Amino acid sequence: MSLKADVDEPVEQIRDKMLEAHLPLIRQAAEKGVQVLCFQEIFTLPYFCPSQDRRWYKAAERVPCGFTTRKMQELAEKYRMVIIAPVYEQTMAGVYYNTAVVIDADGSYLGKYRKTHIPQVAGFWEKFFFKPGASDWPVFQTRYAKVGVYICYDRHFPEGWRALALNGAEIIFNPSATVAGLSQYLWELEQPASAAANGVWIAAVNRVGVEAPWNIGTFYGSSYFVNPWGQIAARASEDLDELLVHDLDLSLIPEARDSWQFFRDRRPEQYGGLTQCE
Repeated sequence: MSLKADVDEPVEQIRDKMLEAHLPLIRQAAEKGVQVLCFQEIFTLPYFCPSQDRRWYKAAERVPCGFTTRKMQELAEKYRMVIIAPVYEQTMAGVYYNTAVVIDADGSYLGKYRKTHIPQVAGFWEKFFFKPGASDWPVFQTRYAKVGVYICYDRHFPEGWRALALNGAEIIFNPSATVAGLSQYLWELEQPASAAANGVWIAAVNRVGVEAPWNIGTFYGSSYFVNPWGQIAARASEDLDELLVHDLDLSLIPEARDSWQFFRDRRPEQYGGLTQCE
């Protein structure tokens, strides 16, 4: 979704307006029978990381007792829908995470994933705002499927996809804030490759539009679902606020894995050097 607030307003007001802007899409998802819903990275705020402005710390929330998590729990229970809500989390003064909250279809809080890999390059000064997570690759048994989360920049690191799949994930969601430029061609390369390598469904979720005043580029949308064969099954537009809905056939997971025996043929005993410090 594109920014629906003036960034000169108090950050708490911006957060509330962004949350309000998503409510019609949540209702629309319920009307379409959506069972699992995921938003873009830190969906209640603009992508503020080009700023290195400490005022954004005030927008961080506690999990699970913060307002956004509580509101999503109410809506999840009301619509019998699993909701994955990426938020800006505070654990104590001065400690903040890029977090995705997972809520089951009865409104219960299942847990959270914290972004593991934090970039620090021009326009994406994320280490100023986020501490790296160490979530141990949680997989959540929801009413409808076993889901995992990997956030934005994480997707460039294949180890996490593999860890989530080995932990039982059937669908892995990647909420993102990605602009056109150096890595755009990777958007439809890495995630299909990871889906095929691990025999899982992947949902790639991205923002759309340009966010002033930073104007670091256009968030190019193009959210999509990719099946366990690595084939893109449904795709959103590049420039519209919209809901992408697709039926995910979980029976494709054993079908793909039985055809491509990547898990059987792994040689983890040979990979020890990958975890050695340089």
